[in-house]
Amino acid sequence: MVGLSHSGLLNCIIFVRAIKPMEGKDPVLLVLAAGMGSRYGGLKQLDVFGPNGEMILDFSIYDAILAGFRRVVFVVRSSFGAEFRKRMEKRWEGRIQMDYAFQETDMLPPNHPANVQGSREKPWGTGHAVWVAKDRVDGPFGVINADDFYGRNAMCSLFGALNPYREDALVGYSIVDTLSENGSVNRGVCKVDEDGYLISIRECKNITGGERISYLHDDRAVLIDANALVSMNMWAFGNDFFNKAEQYLVDFLRRSGGDPSAECYIPEIVQHLIDKESRKVRVIEAGSQWYGVTYQKDKEAVSKAFSEMVGRGLYKGL
Repeated sequence: MVGLSHSGLLNCIIFVRAIKPMEGKDPVLLVLAAGMGSRYGGLKQLDVFGPNGEMILDFSIYDAILAGFRRVVFVVRSSFGAEFRKRMEKRWEGRIQMDYAFQETDMLPPNHPANVQGSREKPWGTGHAVWVAKDRVDGPFGVINADDFYGRNAMCSLFGALNPYREDALVGYSIVDTLSENGSVNRGVCKVDEDGYLISIRECKNITGGERISYLHDDRAVLIDANALVSMNMWAFGNDFFNKAEQYLVDFLRRSGGDPSAECYIPEIVQHLIDKESRKVRVIEAGSQWYGVTYQKDKEAVSKAFSEMVGRGLYKGL
């Protein structure tokens, strides 16, 4: 049982009161942990950020249990799967049910184009990472990155969107709260209608802050509204998303399977479903502070934030 401070309880109680009795399958938390961390220079998902040897993911799992998740599935690569599993089971065995799926480049849909080869170094992307977990998840599920910290309110919002599941959802963050002082970042910038549903999500690369927020497009700086919401890959999906992802992945491989740098991203699948199937995706503002690292120089500030949260008693017993 996760230790819970009074302040931690208050952070979740407004969401918990609104949750109806469980309907159907319990929501599963799907954690994408197979990234390579090329700009960081190592495996961010295994690095230590907390004062007691905690990874970023440890704080997220704590919040997930508090929010109501009972089961988590980790997507990892076999090259570090044993070490990852050892560390997760040391801290979390008996506190939440854990399962594992592996993302390897040769794991492709059975009807993929015959000329696509799985022998490449770079993973196929977050859309592929979700798809490889299809046999481990049998109900609605939430998606997060292992190397992003989303905050307690955001995690409660994610669980609330899944329990009971009604429609897909994205938990979004203000772009100004997700930038790095140490270099450019890539973000999925969202356009939302007046009813709170996602119209579009556009992957913008090389975003920089300062007095004006902008990204590079064809070597030209394009301004981004400082109030824009962005995706940090925190999603709520129904179980049918796996079939939709497989269909899109096959089409992606036909188009781009020969490109060693091409990746299939979750936002691309979601945009396709919005455009072609009029799928509804609710956008929920996180109400939490996001923390993450793109560069090694980001680590000091993030570690300091975790130390302060632990010092305030927000993660007792972690």
